Amino acid sequence: MSLTHIKVRGAREHNLQGIDIDLPRDKLIVITGLSGSGKSSLAFDTIYAEGQRRYVESLSAYARQFLEMMQKPDVEHIEGLSPAISIEQKTTSRNPRSTVATVTEIYDYMRLLWARVGVPYSPATGEPISAQTVTQMVDRTMALPEGTRAFLLAPVVQGRKGEYRKELAQWQKDGFTRVRIDGEFHAIEDAPALDKKYKHDIEVVVDRIVIKAGIATRLADSFETALKLADGLAFLDLADGVVPGREEETSGGGAMKGAGLPANRIVFSEKFACPVSGFTIAEIAPRLFSFNAPQGACPDCDGLGERLEFDEQLVVPNEALSLKQGAIVPWAKSNPPSPYYMQVLSSLARAYDFSLDTPWNMLQADQRLIILHGTGGMPVQLTFKDGRKEYSVTKPFEGVVGNLHRRLLQTDSAWMREELSKFQTAQPCETCNGARLRPEALCVKIAGADIATPTRMSVGDALGWFAKVDEKLTEQQSQIAKAILKEINERLGFLNNVGLDYLNLDRTSGTLSGGESQRIRLASQIGSGLSGVLYVLDEPSIGLHQKDNDRLLATLQRLRDLGNTVIVVEHDEDAIRTADWVVDLGPGAGVHGGRVMAEGPLAKIIKAKDRLPPII
Repeated sequence: MSLTHIKVRGAREHNLQGIDIDLPRDKLIVITGLSGSGKSSLAFDTIYAEGQRRYVESLSAYARQFLEMMQKPDVEHIEGLSPAISIEQKTTSRNPRSTVATVTEIYDYMRLLWARVGVPYSPATGEPISAQTVTQMVDRTMALPEGTRAFLLAPVVQGRKGEYRKELAQWQKDGFTRVRIDGEFHAIEDAPALDKKYKHDIEVVVDRIVIKAGIATRLADSFETALKLADGLAFLDLADGVVPGREEETSGGGAMKGAGLPANRIVFSEKFACPVSGFTIAEIAPRLFSFNAPQGACPDCDGLGERLEFDEQLVVPNEALSLKQGAIVPWAKSNPPSPYYMQVLSSLARAYDFSLDTPWNMLQADQRLIILHGTGGMPVQLTFKDGRKEYSVTKPFEGVVGNLHRRLLQTDSAWMREELSKFQTAQPCETCNGARLRPEALCVKIAGADIATPTRMSVGDALGWFAKVDEKLTEQQSQIAKAILKEINERLGFLNNVGLDYLNLDRTSGTLSGGESQRIRLASQIGSGLSGVLYVLDEPSIGLHQKDNDRLLATLQRLRDLGNTVIVVEHDEDAIRTADWVVDLGPGAGVHGGRVMAEGPLAKIIKAKDRLPPII
């Protein structure tokens, strides 16, 4: 026979006075009373703590070592408990990678939607990217300079964990002799043992070629083999130098700017490639749209959408000061400012005809630019005095901001990094413009919009956008997207129903108030569809306008109707009137509280003849 009540006997946690109480399961229960009367002690420190403790104890010893074990509360006995989830007033996460969209799982479904029905567009032509044929791949390869040496590789494993012993044995059985594992070439029989806890990249060497006339037929056969082995994908890595035309696109690390693609690699795909510009998307998968994965994150900001840059207004906060008075704060470590830096500024003053006594805001714009950002490669004579000795050095001046950047990168001192960080502010990433994603991901669009477009919208605007996007899809796309759009629209609806329609989906969790983060978790729990769970909430109405309170209460009732027990610590009158069961603790606070003054349906409490004792 299933239990119908949560039975608490002898609860003495904190100021509770040995409470005995029966709370009905699968109901909306409100615990109310004066502040300090023991509401949280009963709801969180007793009922939730015991429910969580019992659940953790039921797990294996291996699983328990990763979970925080709660202390047994001061209570004689509790029965009828379910696995408990606490939704308290605290920010969901301080992680800058955590956003409203990721916390509510909306972004997970958005990634799936763009991966399945998104259409890639060429950034060069603006036209949809079509599939490459083997003939086009051969023609592109044969267009390389004669004598070019290259490896044709089949990328069979990309950024996945595992040992791959069986796969390596199968490739050897199929006749392949060499592989490249995590960037290193190996004979396949001498391949190193892989740690299954780490991600690996494995490419099978299908062919080693030298570009010359008469190899087109061989190339076609090799491409077909590579494409079959790697599910429509092939890499052509030049053994020497970079791909012609990419010399100016490469940066110091030898990768294409913004794309994260090795400068000596040409990617061929049976699915997505621009025949005009050669722009290729290797694979459209959900991880391509994840700014928390290296496959999708913007390579310049690592998926954060912003970068810490030195702010000119922090470097020179008081423009009325002169350079001699210490206008440049990072260089004015002491009073008077540092002799070394003053000698650098004196040399610049002689070279560019300005005075150190001139207030910063009276200097010419080009003079201020040179001081902050350097001479742009133009050499300047810098004169220094070391005691009685004087010497000069002629070299380009890096600028104050360049100097701070270099010192920040080179220092091993945590104190120095902390000091220099005081002059930095977060600025939108110039590569992705705050979208957090690499260019390949932003080229994939649905109804003309990349995945960052609805992510920048508020919940209310995104709800309207996703409600209409189905009208702009083809019949085949609509069939694929139907179930995904249903999940997205439901979760957006839950956020809207708890009064969070004004929040942007890309807003970071660390900037949310306690009430906002609590209601986000509440909406997420409804979206999870769990039943038979005990939810404990702490004043979810805090911060809500009264017009939104009814929607919040309807959300709590929906959580209850899913088959859950909902216990709410609350002072709000509407919440108390909506509850199926009310518990009033008192009569006072602290040592004068901790007793059950009334319990049951509100109508029964109101009709009760016995009056409550006076508050002490």
